[in-house]
Amino acid sequence: MSHITPVIPAVIAETDRLLIRPFNQHDIEAILLMNSNPDVLTYIPQLPLKSLIEAKQVFKEVIQADYNDKGFGRWAVFHKADKKVIGFCGPKYIPEYDKVELGYRYLPEYWGQGIGTEAAKAVMDTLKPMFNIDEVIALILYGNVGSEKVAVNNGMVLFEQNEYKGHKVNVYQRRL
Repeated sequence: MSHITPVIPAVIAETDRLLIRPFNQHDIEAILLMNSNPDVLTYIPQLPLKSLIEAKQVFKEVIQADYNDKGFGRWAVFHKADKKVIGFCGPKYIPEYDKVELGYRYLPEYWGQGIGTEAAKAVMDTLKPMFNIDEVIALILYGNVGSEKVAVNNGMVLFEQNEYKGHKVNVYQRRL
C-alpha cells in the first residue's frame, strides 16, 4: 500500500442500483440507524449507538478520521430507487492484522437482495486502481452466514480462524 494519501473522489463506484460514495454530514441519521439496530449488530462487536450525537461522533472521529488518515474508509451505500443510504461498504485498515479489511453493513430490509455482493464487487474493483490496495481481508464473526456469502461471492477464501476484539472470527482474504 502506498504511503501517499490519495484524494477521495465524490463517487467511489456505481452500479445499476447503488451509488457508493464517502459519508457526509447529511448521513448522520443513516449512521445512527445502521449502528443502533440490534438485528444489524448481531455479528458486530460494538455497543449500539443511542443518539444522533453519538452518530455524529462516529462520523467525525472514526469515518472522517479514516478518510483523512488513510484516504479511504467505510463508504455510504446509497440506494438509487429508494433515494437513501442503506448501509456501508468500504475498506478500513486493521492494525491488529496489518491489513485492509473490506467491511459492509446494511439495514435488514435490504438483506437477501444481492446488494452486499453487488456493492462489495463494485468497491473491490476500485481498490487497486484508485487506492493502491492489492489485498483485502474480511473479519467475519462465527455464524454470520450472510457476510460469509458476500465474501465468497466476491472471490474471497477462508484464510484462517482467529480472534478480533475478543470474538472468534473467520478471516477471509483476496488478492486484487
